[in-house]
Amino acid sequence: MDENKMVAGKVKKPGKRGRKPAKIDLKAKLERSRQSARECRARKKLRYQYLEELVSSKERAICALREELEMYKQWCSAMDQGKIPSEIKALLTGDEQKMPQGGSSTKTSKNNKNNNSSSNGQG
Repeated sequence: MDENKMVAGKVKKPGKRGRKPAKIDLKAKLERSRQSARECRARKKLRYQYLEELVSSKERAICALREELEMYKQWCSAMDQGKIPSEIKALLTGDEQKMPQGGSSTKTSKNNKNNNSSSNGQG
């Protein structure tokens, strides 16, 4: 009788169960693993760069808001003393062009942004 067994019409060889990877397959698998690790590190690096830029922009926004808050505090303290700051006078009269450019540039740029966003929203 043959050393090979017949099972369901197929010839089975003894000692050959399942697929055994060849050395080529092992090398290819290692290379794929290395490539995957490189890509993962690159994605991680990009993610950290993005997060650092996001934090940086948020910190700049916080600084700008603190400056604006300080300006408003100064305006309030001036009004508490009975003085009306020239920036507020200009806002009340609608003469934004006459406003000094020192501390109120944030306010005029915000007004421009609000005007642009409302006009963009309508048409």
